[in-house]
Amino acid sequence: MLNYKHLHYFRTVAKTGAVNRAAEKLHLTPQTLSGQIGAFEARLGVALFRRSGRRLELTDAGRTALTYADEIFHIGAELEEALQNRLAARAHPFRVGIADVVPKAVAYQLLAPALTLAEPVKLVCREDRLEQLAAELAIHRLDMVLADRPLPASMDIRGYSHPLGECGVTFLAARAVADALGPEFPANLHGVPLLIPGEDSALRVPLLRWLERRGVQPNVVGEFDDSALMSAFGQAGAGVFPVPAASVQDVMRQHDVIEVGRTQDIRERFFAISVERRLSHPAVLAVSEAARQRFLKADAD
Repeated sequence: MLNYKHLHYFRTVAKTGAVNRAAEKLHLTPQTLSGQIGAFEARLGVALFRRSGRRLELTDAGRTALTYADEIFHIGAELEEALQNRLAARAHPFRVGIADVVPKAVAYQLLAPALTLAEPVKLVCREDRLEQLAAELAIHRLDMVLADRPLPASMDIRGYSHPLGECGVTFLAARAVADALGPEFPANLHGVPLLIPGEDSALRVPLLRWLERRGVQPNVVGEFDDSALMSAFGQAGAGVFPVPAASVQDVMRQHDVIEVGRTQDIRERFFAISVERRLSHPAVLAVSEAARQRFLKADAD
């Protein structure tokens, strides 16, 4: 039988990345904790960590174990709340996976209405690559996945992709960068430092093709899987960067950047992926309705 104390020790070391720091949190000596981790690995028959300099890194088996450990302790916390009959325990969990390429501002705008339902909802968000989230959805660990593309046909997973809406793309930059640009968009992007989404983003290829068709050759100085990180670099003046029109006001306000141009020729699309052919979960329906209104307004602005 699994030793849950060992599992707790393993999870703490995995989160801190070092035995010494974990030992301090657990009020154990580093030697005792190392021995406990060793016993846990021997019980499982696999190595959970490998050393990288002064830090410990998870092996493939360790990453798998951490995923299950997080879920186990999360369920344990829910059990404790339920037994104590707290008000929060009466809220229905709404577990959403958010593909890491989906802009945080868009994710918030789409999910916020779920928290205003008459039936209380406890929102649980997980962020990862679409492939990993789809696997979690398939075994019902998630109720819905937000993504910028439909579920890939190549994935042997039963799921349905429900379009939430689409919008154009706006290019933003720090004021110092924007003031140095010429007046004609998108020609004013030629030779200019540009930040673009990473390879997992559905926007990347259409964006590059659009620039090529326009004869514009910017200087791509950065590629980002995380849109919030790309915005932070844009705020610091690293270059111009694209955002979905649906989130442009939030990004401009949060990062103190300004618009340098926009286009409807590139369309950013968003999907709710579920195991339901027809949406019926109240929170998912609220997300779908909010998305319809949000994207209609984005294209009208």
